[in-house]
Amino acid sequence: MSAAGSTSSPEPSEAVRGSLIPVLPDDLAVHCIARLPRAAHPALALVSRALHALLCRHPEPLLAARKRLGLSDPHVLVSLRPPSSASPLFFLLLPQPGWPPLPLPTPPVPVSSSSAAAAAGSRLFLVGGSVDGVPAPSVQVLDARTRSWSVGPRLSSPREFAAAVALPGALFVAGGCVPSSPFWAESLDLASPRAKWAPVPSPDHLREKWIHGCVSLAGKVLAVADRGGLAYDPAAPPAEAWAPVSPVLDMGWKGRAAVVGGILYSYDYMGQVKGYDPDTDAWSMVQGLDKELPRFLCGATLANVGGLLYLIWEVKWKGKASASDGEVRGMVAVEWATIEVTSAKEGRLMGKVMCRDTVVFADMPRGSAITHCVALDL
Repeated sequence: MSAAGSTSSPEPSEAVRGSLIPVLPDDLAVHCIARLPRAAHPALALVSRALHALLCRHPEPLLAARKRLGLSDPHVLVSLRPPSSASPLFFLLLPQPGWPPLPLPTPPVPVSSSSAAAAAGSRLFLVGGSVDGVPAPSVQVLDARTRSWSVGPRLSSPREFAAAVALPGALFVAGGCVPSSPFWAESLDLASPRAKWAPVPSPDHLREKWIHGCVSLAGKVLAVADRGGLAYDPAAPPAEAWAPVSPVLDMGWKGRAAVVGGILYSYDYMGQVKGYDPDTDAWSMVQGLDKELPRFLCGATLANVGGLLYLIWEVKWKGKASASDGEVRGMVAVEWATIEVTSAKEGRLMGKVMCRDTVVFADMPRGSAITHCVALDL
């Protein structure tokens, strides 16, 4: 054997060589890639076709590895509606300071901001909305793992400004359509790929309502409406499933809300964040936020992100002066904060801001507004 042959390193065999990282077998490469933050995936997908396939087309091995490692990250999906367009644009945000927004593809059906949104795991369901001012029966599904849209089963009734909630194994929608429709409320089995919408019986006298927001709390669907909120219990007999919500809850719930730890959070006409406890049927102000957060007189959007209360709101932002013409370019910006809320004596709620950041959407025209905000697990 020659000296050159004795000192040269052996080439990896075809059984060991992988398509993702050439010096590693693919199973070990997937394990390594799973440890990277989700925010790095878009750039990594541009490196090779094999990485693009793993990250965007067939992410199941990667998701399984991340689950084994306990690395599932909560993400926030927001949509912004430009002032010159009825159709919103969608972005993924990582609720950690310093990460820029990740643009997502536009839905195949350009519905307006009157569509309802519900999240189940890593999937977003965009329900109804209007196309050229006409309510639509479309259901569009965004798989945030692959960042791709698909068309789901069509609604039995066209809807806009409906209530939509993802329950365990099912998607529930109500309202936003003609009150006389037998499908005023309907549900979709999420476990069956060929499922169709099934009607949910509802009393006629409850249908003349304009729904503003909805959540799932204590196994029930709660919806706030213009003339009294509604509660739907899917586990109750059909004759007892529907009921008005508590007057205390109805008077204190002002549209956008989120449920964290069994407490429903909203804000009042003074812009203060407060929580509703269904066990005591009482609202309590979240104390400790006055010096850290503004009063949300113009509204904020709330979500449950990894067991923390997430607030996002629009702010005014001015870019730096351009070197060429000296003008200041307007940009769209939002601020967000994650809050840990703990219970104190006598039902008091204490809030602590865990982190906060400003996100700039440089390509969005000034005047764009937040239309949806939901949490996804990726």
